[in-house]
Amino acid sequence: MVGYDPEAKCVSAVEAAAAGSASGLVTRVLVSPLDVIKIRFQLQIEQLSSRNPGAKYHGILQAVQCIFQEEGLVAFWKGHVPAQFLSVGYGAVQFMAFESLTKLVHNFTSYNARDSFVHFVCGGLAACTATVAVQPVDTLRTRFAAQGEPKLYRSLRHAVVTMYQTEGPRTFYRGLTPTIVAIFPYAGLQFSFYNILQQFSEWVIPAEGKKGGNVKNLVCGSCAGIISKTLTYPFDLFKKRLQVGGFEHARAAFGQVRMYRGLLDCIRQIMREEGPGGFFKGLSPSLLKAAVSTGLVFFWYELFCSLLCALKNTDSTARKEG
Repeated sequence: MVGYDPEAKCVSAVEAAAAGSASGLVTRVLVSPLDVIKIRFQLQIEQLSSRNPGAKYHGILQAVQCIFQEEGLVAFWKGHVPAQFLSVGYGAVQFMAFESLTKLVHNFTSYNARDSFVHFVCGGLAACTATVAVQPVDTLRTRFAAQGEPKLYRSLRHAVVTMYQTEGPRTFYRGLTPTIVAIFPYAGLQFSFYNILQQFSEWVIPAEGKKGGNVKNLVCGSCAGIISKTLTYPFDLFKKRLQVGGFEHARAAFGQVRMYRGLLDCIRQIMREEGPGGFFKGLSPSLLKAAVSTGLVFFWYELFCSLLCALKNTDSTARKEG
């Protein structure tokens, strides 16, 4: 049900938005701890190794233990409120735009709306639209997840007011350039590989094996997430580094901090001080998160779309009988 299908005219753009929102909400609750760990890794200047005495975090299990001991269990859901706004808004705009774009392709071009290339382009454009819409919330989420103790921001409202007064409105769009550059291929590859893997699974698994459709959606989504994240990961790291610009004093407890004048300066400093491996800091939790989150997003989206279709069919049947 991901993408317009002329043979199964079931989900409208509004229903796709509703299913995308619900999918994002449920998924965010489950993957928030991985997101917090990933952000902490990305923002650490020191090498992620126990051999480096200045490094606060060395690996996933050590980071989990360290965060739990120092900040408590709730720390794994730091920034969860803005993150939920992000997930719900992003899911709604992305899937609504994707369904609308694939329908547009079907109605006004000679391309097949189910083609993987069409899914790549439409998925990338849909994600760019959603990114611009929710970027301010993403910046807030990153800052909440990144701040240590004592907290600089007491609440979401306090964060918005403080950032606006001290850094100006443009601060809410810090990191937008690498985000847009990265999100088009990342989301495009997600939708494209999900489509390819779905078609492959239909070829491998005959029609009688379709009872496990939900599991298949989860597996295909997870694989698509791992592939797309690996190929586009450095841009996610650049975005996180730029989003905490002007926020350095709140990160003193985590180790060294750096100031970047822009995307190119960020790339140059990371390459000079941290080497090529610096571009992939936090890749392990990020891949784990990508596998879980992408798999769950497609899983829940397909499930909610199926429920909406079932409700529509039930209503239409009841009207006919009435």
